[in-house]
Amino acid sequence: MPADLNDYFNKKSDNKNDKGLNIKKPNLPDFSGLGKFNGLIYAIIAIIVILVLAKPFVIINSGEVGIKSTAGKFDPNPLNAGFHFFIPFIQEVRVVDTKVRIINYTSIEGRNETNYRGSGIETKDTISVLDSRGLPVNIDITVQYRLNPQNAPQTIAAWGFSWENKIIDPVVRNVVRNVVGKYTAEELPERRNDIAEGIDNGIRSDIDKQPNRPVELASVQLREIILPPKVKEQIERVQIAKQEAERTKYEVEKANQEALRKAALAKGTAEAVKIEANAQAYANKEIARSLDGNLLRLKQIEIQRHFNEALKTNNDAKIFLTPGGAVPNIWVDTKDRAKQSAVENK
Repeated sequence: MPADLNDYFNKKSDNKNDKGLNIKKPNLPDFSGLGKFNGLIYAIIAIIVILVLAKPFVIINSGEVGIKSTAGKFDPNPLNAGFHFFIPFIQEVRVVDTKVRIINYTSIEGRNETNYRGSGIETKDTISVLDSRGLPVNIDITVQYRLNPQNAPQTIAAWGFSWENKIIDPVVRNVVRNVVGKYTAEELPERRNDIAEGIDNGIRSDIDKQPNRPVELASVQLREIILPPKVKEQIERVQIAKQEAERTKYEVEKANQEALRKAALAKGTAEAVKIEANAQAYANKEIARSLDGNLLRLKQIEIQRHFNEALKTNNDAKIFLTPGGAVPNIWVDTKDRAKQSAVENK
C-alpha cells in the first residue's frame, strides 16, 4: 500500500480517537519474517524430490555384489552386501547375482516349456556330438557355477552382463564334443564314468584358464547319453547275447559243480562201503578164528537139549537134527510110523 494512503488512514484514525471514540486497532500477524523460511522449505522439498527421482543409494543383499561405474568406467572394487550411496547422473551401480547358478543341457523330450526365470536355473538344448565314426549322439549334462565376486567388475568389463553365454556355454559344448568324440557310440555306455570324469576335468581346466578367473565351477553332472535308435538296438542285442552267454556259462558251471558233487558223494559212499566190508570181513575172520571143535560141539549139545525139551511137550513135532557127529541131517516125523521105523532100522 502506498505510504501516503497509510498516513491518511493513520491520521483519520487518530482524529476519531481525539473525538472520544474508543476504537481498538486489530492485532494483525506479522509476516515480515516469513520470507526467510520459504527458501529453506523449498530447498528441503527439492532435495526430497531429487532423492525420490534420482535414488542415489542402493541396497545390496547377501549373494550379490554391486558394480559401480563413474562416467562409464567400472570401479575395480565390488560393493559388498549393505547400504551404499552414489552420485546420481554421474555414477551408476549395477547389482549382479553371485549365487550358484545352473544350466541344464537337455533333449527336447526332457525340456520344460519355460525357463525358471529369476531362479538361477536355465535350460538349453542338448549337446549334439559326433562319435569317432561320425554317428550323431546327444549328451545331457548339468553345470553348476557362480560368478567370482572378487573379480566381478573385471568380468563384467571384459565380457559384459551376458558373460554366461560367452564363457560357460562355449566351453561346455567344446569340451563335451572333444571328450565324447574319442569313442564309438557303442563304447559310450560302458565308458560312462571315464567320459563324465573327462568332461568335468576339461571344463574346469578351460574355465580356470580364463583371465581373472571369472567363474567358480561347482559341479558337472553327466545325466544321459542319447544314442541313435539303430545303435541302441544293436547294443541291446549285444547285451542280450552277453546275458545269454553268461547264463549258459552259469548253467554249465552249475552242472559241473553238480557232477563233481555227485562224484564226490559216490566216492565217499564207495569208501564207506569198502570200509564197512573190510570191517565185516575182519570181524568174520576173528569170529572164525575163535571157533574150534570143542566150541562147536558145545553149541550142538545146547541145541540138542532145546530140542529134547520141546519133545517133552509136543510129541508130534517135526525135528531138524543139526549136522555133526554121528547124527545125520534128517527130518523126523513122529506121526509117520512107517518112516519112523525106516529111520530106526537105518
